[in-house]
Amino acid sequence: MNNRNRPEHTVQRREPKHTVQRREVIKGAAAAGLVVATGTHSFVHAAENHTAGRDRIQHENAKPGTRDWLLTKTRTVPGKINKNLLNGRSQIIEGYCSANSVRVGEKLQVMVSTNPASDFKLEIFRTGYYNGDGARLVKTFDSFKGVTQPDPPVGENYVRECQWEPSVEFEIPEDWTSGVYLGKLTAEKENIQSYVIFIVRDDRPCDLLFQCSDLTWSAYNRWPADFSIYTPHDGRPTTTVPSGTVSFDRPYALFTHPVNKMKKSGGSGEFLPWEFPLSFWLEQHGYDVSYISNIDTHSDPAGLLRGKGFISVGHDEYWTTDMYDNVMKARDEGVNLAFLSANAVLCVVPLNPSSSGKPYRTMRREGWFFPESPETKRRMGGESPYEPGFKATLGRDGAQLMGARTTPPVMGSGDWTCAKPQHWLFEGTGMKKGDSVEGLVGWEWHGDPLMDLPGMQVVAEGETLINGKNPGRYTATIYDGPKGNIVFNGATIWWANGLSSPPGHVNPSRHGVTQQGPDERVQQITRNLFQRMIASEA
Repeated sequence: MNNRNRPEHTVQRREPKHTVQRREVIKGAAAAGLVVATGTHSFVHAAENHTAGRDRIQHENAKPGTRDWLLTKTRTVPGKINKNLLNGRSQIIEGYCSANSVRVGEKLQVMVSTNPASDFKLEIFRTGYYNGDGARLVKTFDSFKGVTQPDPPVGENYVRECQWEPSVEFEIPEDWTSGVYLGKLTAEKENIQSYVIFIVRDDRPCDLLFQCSDLTWSAYNRWPADFSIYTPHDGRPTTTVPSGTVSFDRPYALFTHPVNKMKKSGGSGEFLPWEFPLSFWLEQHGYDVSYISNIDTHSDPAGLLRGKGFISVGHDEYWTTDMYDNVMKARDEGVNLAFLSANAVLCVVPLNPSSSGKPYRTMRREGWFFPESPETKRRMGGESPYEPGFKATLGRDGAQLMGARTTPPVMGSGDWTCAKPQHWLFEGTGMKKGDSVEGLVGWEWHGDPLMDLPGMQVVAEGETLINGKNPGRYTATIYDGPKGNIVFNGATIWWANGLSSPPGHVNPSRHGVTQQGPDERVQQITRNLFQRMIASEA
């Protein structure tokens, strides 16, 4: 049921008593100055008691939106990569950005190729709610001369790394609010369109930090044909350790997993199907949210302390050990964690420089966030979670951070079933034990909770199936952080799909189960969760 017009509870916010370290980070960011957009807004559910700058999202979403951000004419290379996968490359016009996330005042380059050569237009949209339109036009570049840029050779460890000349370069304006931005490319000769994607981040104190799962976007990206982390080079298994190398210096095209009807990314990574429904819902209801990349989590541990809550979203599979350590330290400093994701914190990757020396532009799979023990090896079916060559990252287990982890058979879908209706998460939902949200679990999930974590509770659990077979068991959990904070694990990639259905969105379907779209109970659980995260004291 779509709950877009349902009256909300007012989100109450009060400042927590942070540790000295966290307080100094926030004071320093505030002292740097915050640009706040002016104007009125029509939010019925406006959050109250904001500190300076914490109404930015409300003011931003009061500005006029548009649906012109949606692609209306696309064309991909015909034929198949293999017997299962279509070729999703938009060769007529395609591009990528020089950075995953940028701050105000920094320069961004956009590399574009048109084949055949064609003049092109670039329109940049900030995604959000905007009265239901989903984005706002913030900048237009008209009539650039397009050229056909070369496909890169196969480099060391099978990397396909473009070294295209920049087509557009600009400085991020001071009035751009943190968010996920789509650049809509249009080849003027045939009006064929595709996207580039980047994140604008800031350093201000905020209630919620929304982490995009861009390492996973890159891991599954097959551009130009079949060069993802899952490509079986030289007869090696698709999940071998180490894997081939993948680069951010290339367009997003078709992904390895043919999940739901949105098999072609159009250049937008995996943001639109799994992550945008959460962003759309958060901004609809005026939450104080700021956006970061996986790379920011890796490289800026102090930046995590400016948020009261950290959110992992959608399909957040690929993490560095620094990401793991930084989020664990943030938890220990009192930051709340919400894993509205699944298959998360599974594969260990290093972030390496490009061939030109630019940091954080390539990665490869090198291990797993599993405990290395005979029990793990037995449960995972031999030496590895998937294939021979098991290599755990000692001392770092995904369940130690999230409360539960990816478990075999890894994939599967099902209903999200209430196990503890008396828990505050379920207040206002009317759910009783055994009540289920149909089709919310998929296409991967978490299980095997660590019951010795402090305050650990299993709040939902049940069976997953792959087309009626190969049963698995998921568990959604919550446990206590060391300073009055909490860690929630929703145990499904499709959590955000239960919150909203933005323009152009298609409900996911996999393993014989179709996710049913927005559900009032999922919305209420998420409100309860964020209310507790925002109000918690550390």
